[in-house]
Amino acid sequence: MNSTAPLTGQTALVTGASRGIGRSVALALAEAGAEVVVNYSSSPDAAEEVVNTINTAGGKAYAIQANVGEETAVDELFKTVLERSGRLDVLVNNAGITRDGLLMRLKTEDWQAVINLNLTGVFLCTRAVARTMLKQKSGRIINITSVVGLIGNAGQANYAAAKAGVVGLTRSTAKEFASRGITVNAVAPGFITTDMTKELDSEPILAAIPLGSFGTPEQVAGTVRFLAADPAAAYITGQVLQVDGGMVMG
Repeated sequence: MNSTAPLTGQTALVTGASRGIGRSVALALAEAGAEVVVNYSSSPDAAEEVVNTINTAGGKAYAIQANVGEETAVDELFKTVLERSGRLDVLVNNAGITRDGLLMRLKTEDWQAVINLNLTGVFLCTRAVARTMLKQKSGRIINITSVVGLIGNAGQANYAAAKAGVVGLTRSTAKEFASRGITVNAVAPGFITTDMTKELDSEPILAAIPLGSFGTPEQVAGTVRFLAADPAAAYITGQVLQVDGGMVMG
């Protein structure tokens, strides 16, 4: 890794980093020089693969298991990171799940599971990191939302509500933390080629995307890296950057 990389000497925590967009974000932040904490819930082998990929390339990474939808697990996660790394400069709230179903048939437990991880998890992690970043008078928080949270989607009321909530949470915390040098932004991917989208009927979706293709996890990761590491991003806060091929405009 390049010793003059912008995040050299800093620590970044990426939740849900064992696969998909989270994996690509972890690799991108490591390439930018950060020591990366690869958080995962139930995929230890995949998480260790990410860690090994980073370390083999000359970076620094380690994995920690935690369900970020649970308050005690989040508190223990951040305690462990601070004990091991001594600081935390970048938080990427990426962990998320889907439990799709039409509203009339949506089970309460499927509604709650998505809200707990996709929205409450972002709140818990942001609250947990706040004291450290406020003391440092610096930090960058990037929340992964979705274009579904901006426009809605039939069969995803729970997911859309959670992701819309992330947008509101992002803007509120950006206003609270700005005076202490902490930026809070969100990235809203459109349809990205991951395990979560591989079963979809792509033809009607592609017809609605002006650029005519699904995005890649690496393209989302590049946007996260910009917000986390680029000096120019220091004057950006409370924003939602869409990585969606032009699917949602305005």
